[in-house]
Amino acid sequence: MQQQPPHRRQPTPGNPRVQRTRNRVMAVARELLPEVGPTGLTYALLAERADVTRQTLYRHWPNRAALLFDLILEGPDLGNYPEPGSDVHTVATDWLKSLRAGISEPAIRTAVLAVTAQADHDPDSAQALARIGQDRLAALNTLLEPSGVQISDSEYTLLYGPVLARLLLDRAQPTDEFIDTVVTQWLTTLEARGH
Repeated sequence: MQQQPPHRRQPTPGNPRVQRTRNRVMAVARELLPEVGPTGLTYALLAERADVTRQTLYRHWPNRAALLFDLILEGPDLGNYPEPGSDVHTVATDWLKSLRAGISEPAIRTAVLAVTAQADHDPDSAQALARIGQDRLAALNTLLEPSGVQISDSEYTLLYGPVLARLLLDRAQPTDEFIDTVVTQWLTTLEARGH
């Protein structure tokens, strides 16, 4: 069981009203973030648009990094999350396609770039960024369990790095062929390391 980061508070389990409020705030934040940017997404604006108090926002997200963290990890269900499997190539390919779809969502892309940009100067953002990587690595390793392969953080970076570079630095969409090439080269590296 993964420990929750200290800056991330969960709503009271089993309270539908709290969950509905939280879901509404997240939906409004997803709409606003690409429009106003991370610095424009103030708690005053978000509270006004989501029809909640700022106190409610701080109860769920004590700082903007916590809000961005949740926006990234609880993005909209795009219906393409991979299934666990014994074929490492298929799982890794599906994982990268899911990553491509997620980062292509304007709110998620903006949140990822904001957390990354702020990480050097904001400890909450640095912690959120580290937790996002840990969470995603753990999720991928769960998908890989049937194959018997478990990867390290370095091996994970070698897998997703080219896709994020293509999306965020090159500002280009990684094609299916690009993803297939990345996975094929990554598997060669894993085999050389004895996986």
